[in-house]
Amino acid sequence: MSLEFHVEDVYPKSPLGERVEGIPTGRDVEWEPLVDYRRNGVSENTIHGAIAWYHGEEPVHSFGGNVLCYGRSMMKPFYIKVFAQELAETTNWKQKAISVASHNGTAEHIEAAQSLLSEGEWGLMQTPLDVPLVQFGRQVRRPRRWFNNSSGHHAAILKGCRIKGWNRAGYTLPSHKVFKAYMTLMRDYLGSDWQPQRIARDGDGLPTVSMTVNELARCYAALAARRSEDWIWESMARHPDLVGGFNRLDTTIMKSSEGKIVAKEGADGLLGLAIDHPDFPNGLGIVIKIAAGWNPQATWYVARGIMGVLGFELRNPYPLRRQKAFLVPGIVPADRLSALEKIPTWDEWDPDHDRWYFDPDAMDSFS
Repeated sequence: MSLEFHVEDVYPKSPLGERVEGIPTGRDVEWEPLVDYRRNGVSENTIHGAIAWYHGEEPVHSFGGNVLCYGRSMMKPFYIKVFAQELAETTNWKQKAISVASHNGTAEHIEAAQSLLSEGEWGLMQTPLDVPLVQFGRQVRRPRRWFNNSSGHHAAILKGCRIKGWNRAGYTLPSHKVFKAYMTLMRDYLGSDWQPQRIARDGDGLPTVSMTVNELARCYAALAARRSEDWIWESMARHPDLVGGFNRLDTTIMKSSEGKIVAKEGADGLLGLAIDHPDFPNGLGIVIKIAAGWNPQATWYVARGIMGVLGFELRNPYPLRRQKAFLVPGIVPADRLSALEKIPTWDEWDPDHDRWYFDPDAMDSFS
């Protein structure tokens, strides 16, 4: 096998971006505003994105276009299904939860991740050097592989490879058995003829494939419908703090929904919700994609509205400074709009600080 390439092939062709037939860029899609931040009635920030709702294999609602993106870490619950059988009896519940995590890098997360491998195997792990995703206090830690938010995921893959008898060298490559098995699994969810348009290297070094928000939502609907097939749903519901961490949106959603929702964040503006709901017996999958990349506060407002119309309670995020957030009606189907109108994006202890409560024209001058 020959690997031939030219030096110019490792760089983009133009600073304006290349046009590839069949692959729309973010400039070409129909992003819609999802939430805007207003100061005394005037919008100062508007966050655009796309949302897809799926019930089983059927679309329920779409807003913002069927955007093509990468599943990134949002697809970890599916990636680890390659080893669901091998890890079922060889891991405890904390180890199972950390295997699908994009964790904050706390001592609890590192302990769970390291416990998946013997110390002699630690050198096999190929996560990029990193610092904890969310740090507190003085930042003195040097970058380490275990601090990478995917360290538990990688450790679980290595453990699964050992049990399967697969060569662990090159486990992050798209030519490895891990990725090929993952592709077979995804065709089980999306159809035997499904083929990704692009395969890219994710931030943690593993392959990530291009998918539309509709395809991602369909996968998450199936995750809810087939939740009893393996341990993945239960592990995330049992240990949501290991999946993300303190003040993380996916962790907070799972803790608030008491086992009825599995949530997973993905880099660059993704949130997937797999929902067990009586109105959707075939599983409800909802995916939020923020156009400008990861914005946990804006996504939090949108997720609170969506969860609220489905009968779930999620607290508001930490308040904006002298602004208020306002949701766009299109984030939910039309038959649930009346419920959305009753979900405030502020708290009773958070009055407007963006204006004065008197008419300046009616007041005497202080001069």
